[in-house]
Amino acid sequence: MDATLVFPLLAGLVAVALVFDFLNGLHDAANSIATIVSTRVLRPQYAVFWAAFFNFIAFLFFGLHVAETIGKGIVDADIVTPAVIFSALVGAIVWNVLTWIVGIPSSSSHALIGGLVGAGVAKAGTGAIVWAGLTKTVAAIVLSPLTGFVLALLLVLAVAWIFVRQSPYAVDRTFRVLQFVSASLYSLGHGGNDAQKTMGIIAVLLYSQGALGDTFYVPLWVVLSCQAALALGTLFGGWRIVHTMGSKITRLNPMQGFCAETGGAITLFGATWLGIPVSTTHTITGAIVGVGAARRVSAVRWGIAKSIVVAWVVTLPATAAIAALTYAATRLAG
Repeated sequence: MDATLVFPLLAGLVAVALVFDFLNGLHDAANSIATIVSTRVLRPQYAVFWAAFFNFIAFLFFGLHVAETIGKGIVDADIVTPAVIFSALVGAIVWNVLTWIVGIPSSSSHALIGGLVGAGVAKAGTGAIVWAGLTKTVAAIVLSPLTGFVLALLLVLAVAWIFVRQSPYAVDRTFRVLQFVSASLYSLGHGGNDAQKTMGIIAVLLYSQGALGDTFYVPLWVVLSCQAALALGTLFGGWRIVHTMGSKITRLNPMQGFCAETGGAITLFGATWLGIPVSTTHTITGAIVGVGAARRVSAVRWGIAKSIVVAWVVTLPATAAIAALTYAATRLAG
């Protein structure tokens, strides 16, 4: 391709990727702030600033293992072209916008992965898929919410035992302070895992066009711009989804909010260090259900939880189909 065309094309696709990253922050803002808002520890306008700050600085605490998984561990990097990346991003963005409009907390992460798989298969067939990486990611669809559920439930039981002699007022006052810590940790985990997915997309695009030389890596400017786009999206918030996450699934008090956020944060930290691109939405939802179930099974609105799970299951095939159709359209147009 003519060099005079390559740079504008790459710049345009990087911009589209950053739009996705912004929408990821917008869509997933609820993951970071739903519990601290629903417990009335922070007002929404302050909570988004709090979460956005920790979203941005997350790159200081984690490696780039998730970015490497997305960049070369889902589909073969050698088959990646600008059309594949564009189609993957369109699939993810369309799904994010649709689910945001109706207030369903689906996974931006799996929307991107589904889009990448759909576009890759449309380009080169199933041989394009790196099955080890995809299998690990699909397994995390089940394991991340389950881990969040179990950890949050155990934390509730442990905290209840530790503070059994304290008055409800004293417990509430203590956890109103501690929830600032747990919300910070969860926002770090969110920023560490989610921003890296877009980093991986941009890096593999640059690598496919020879802009990184012979070695795949994530340039610092890509890291900073992706963290900034995610944080900016979080600042704008996703209020419809905050309502679903923070109050429709189960009612939370500060102690339960602390346990949900801490359980979710531990899950995200572990996944990020292992290079597994998990869904922050899945993780915090599992944790919220866990604290509700620790109180009593009937405290969880299982109908709402069920509709969210259905959205999770549909996300991968839906975004893959949208991306494959987009790829086919780009081939016809070209």
